[in-house]
Amino acid sequence: MVQPRAERLMNLHILLLGAKRFIGKDAIREACYPEHARGPAGDEAFERAFERDKDALRQIGAVIEVGSADAFFDDEIGYRIPTEQTSLPEIRFESDEAAVLGLAAQVWQHATLAKATGRALAKLKAQGVEIDPSRLEVVAPAITADEPAFEPLWDAVGKRRQVSFPYQRADETAPTTRRVQPWGLARSSGRWYVVGLDVDRGAERVFRLSRIVGPVRATGRSGAYDVPAGTDVRAVARRLSPSFPSVRAEVRVRQGTGIGLRRRAESVTPIADRPGWDAIVVEGTVHELSDEVMTYGPDVVVEAPASLRDDVVARLRAVAAAGAAGNPGEGR
Repeated sequence: MVQPRAERLMNLHILLLGAKRFIGKDAIREACYPEHARGPAGDEAFERAFERDKDALRQIGAVIEVGSADAFFDDEIGYRIPTEQTSLPEIRFESDEAAVLGLAAQVWQHATLAKATGRALAKLKAQGVEIDPSRLEVVAPAITADEPAFEPLWDAVGKRRQVSFPYQRADETAPTTRRVQPWGLARSSGRWYVVGLDVDRGAERVFRLSRIVGPVRATGRSGAYDVPAGTDVRAVARRLSPSFPSVRAEVRVRQGTGIGLRRRAESVTPIADRPGWDAIVVEGTVHELSDEVMTYGPDVVVEAPASLRDDVVARLRAVAAAGAAGNPGEGR
């Protein structure tokens, strides 16, 4: 059975990230692309899929290194993702917000993906590929995409298949069916959006996933359309979705952590009176920054503005209260 592309991307990202040394194509194919049988047709299909997936991972911020996968033969090419250069800020599938994969284990916490990743890791270990679980800490915890529409839309984006779904706008009393050629998924102001061509209106549109109130149905063949050249899905989402003011945040980040924040920071300055910490200035909306800060736990502390600090504190208190409610006897 062919696995969903979202699942395959997650597996590939985790395998390349967890590997202690370069992984050869044969091992990668066995672990992540079992649907492509050996033979001319299968070989060609695997090469195309692997190249597309590498491009997708690079688009979300993953740095894929190429080197020798065999200590004795330099012509055996392998791949890996170095943890010191990697951030999966939001599998931000086609952006550094999707992450996300989701993308990536920065992105979803679905049991089905966890099982599939476990199977892929087991296959690699059986082939003698060394996997270091500590290298995978960079992708957890992750930003979740809880909307049921997320995975079928991501699958449709990868296959370039048209979809239809019932969509309930805030100013409408009943949902309407929308037919869309999805170009990509993006996270903006703390919400997930699908960006694409509204077939009935003949114009680009953005749809909030939380307002999709029924099943997403793919129609037609794969590869039925092309995404317009030069399309920046995140930019379209920001332009067409409701706008929220950006803030200039000052955060304290433990050295060696907060890779996503560091990559887009205006400045990074060591803190003289706090060895092991850097002061970082970064811009974004309160909701987006709060989302990201929360993923780093105690390694990131918000200094300013007060609105961002208050939002993070409120979320942490809500988590603590939920934990206490789930363990009423604890502490007694």
